Amino acid sequence: MALDALLARPAYPPGFRGRRNLNWISIGCLYAAYYMCRYNFRFAAPGMIAEFHFTTSQITDMLAIWSLAYGTGQLINGLLTDRIGGRKSLLIGAVGTIAINLLFGFGSLAGTFTTFSMIWLLNGYLQSFGCPGMVKINAAWFARQERGTFSGIFGLMIQLGQVAISFLAPLILAGFSFFALTVPAGEWRWLFRIPPLFTAAAALFMFFAARETPEEAGYPGAIKDELDNSDGVTVSLLESFRTIFTHPLVWFYAAAYACTGAVRSSSDQIAILYFQDQMGFDMKTNIPAAARRTLELMPLAAVVGSFLSGWISDKVFKGHRSPVAMALYLVEAIVIAVAAVILFYGQVGPTASGIILGCTILILISLTANSTHSIVGSAAPMDIGGKKMAGFAAGVIDSFQYYGAALSLALTGRVLEITKAQYGYTFWFVIMSAFGIFGALAMNHVRRLQNFHRDHPQGDPRIKNC
Repeated sequence: MALDALLARPAYPPGFRGRRNLNWISIGCLYAAYYMCRYNFRFAAPGMIAEFHFTTSQITDMLAIWSLAYGTGQLINGLLTDRIGGRKSLLIGAVGTIAINLLFGFGSLAGTFTTFSMIWLLNGYLQSFGCPGMVKINAAWFARQERGTFSGIFGLMIQLGQVAISFLAPLILAGFSFFALTVPAGEWRWLFRIPPLFTAAAALFMFFAARETPEEAGYPGAIKDELDNSDGVTVSLLESFRTIFTHPLVWFYAAAYACTGAVRSSSDQIAILYFQDQMGFDMKTNIPAAARRTLELMPLAAVVGSFLSGWISDKVFKGHRSPVAMALYLVEAIVIAVAAVILFYGQVGPTASGIILGCTILILISLTANSTHSIVGSAAPMDIGGKKMAGFAAGVIDSFQYYGAALSLALTGRVLEITKAQYGYTFWFVIMSAFGIFGALAMNHVRRLQNFHRDHPQGDPRIKNC
């Protein structure tokens, strides 16, 4: 009931809210477990560099390859999800990511850039079944006026996966004994062997608890879809492709979300190297408390920003996402630009004040970068696609988040190799700030299109309804 107190409260049949809570909690647990098998890589990076002498750009290229595979998989699997349903999509992704993480943990002894890249590429593709499945199921369970707020709350669930791996990874890297099993300190391969166990448990929970629609759970007609309220949630591949691909707002949301991904993935994934190179932390075995706490607080700050942006778009802007998103991109760009100036003047480094300042910067970036995550990446696809085509809408928009991430990671790795000896990680922040500006420009165009079509009776109804 606490969740529903934060949401608009349409008249629902008795028992519906409790059953809906069980549905989204089980889906959220599984998607959080996906995150554990994604963000484990960043903790392995220092050990991989020490063992195989990879360069910064090779590590960021592996992450970029993952992002390209994930983004392309979103396009393919988002379309497929509208045909097979969100529940099957989530389970396919879970089984795949468990297998690939175990392969990385047990089969990476070859130790070449190509080996690691190909394995992580497969992980990116298989994890891309998750987001379209999650969005499609939730589009059928939540009305339009609830989706922005709910997407922020749901972000808490999935970000708990990042919190969990940020807590678990230092324990693994510090070494431990469990009965006859002894894991030595710094053995990074175990980062890919233990998290899949959590994913397997979450997949079983979701399999038994989640249902595709309220109708399947015994609540027919509980949610009225504003786009297509006819029975069922699946459509043909051709219909989904044609409808979403030609929607006039999809590509502008996608362009903006590329900028979210460029900042979000870069700040999350390169943070470990930032701690090691800029602040002098040991990130291979004895990870300092300041780094651990920062990595735990970053996703929590993301949740706060994500929830507030979704709530404001629902309550203040009546379900319209673009004005809120545009303002948030501008705030993000300003925050990161200030951070770049602070680094340029040498205020972040291995001193007490430098460490506090450096950690605070990361938390503020996480707060601002993730504020657009719920409304552009989750609520907007549900608004555009409805219960029948939210999968492909999410796939198209979310794919660009990871294309943006791939571009940002590949660019940042090369720029840092040239500049970090003299300027540290200053130009990392310069690159991220530029993406924030581009995101604001894309959302301003969406806002202008929406305003024009609402003011003209002959305007496109698809724009008026989004």
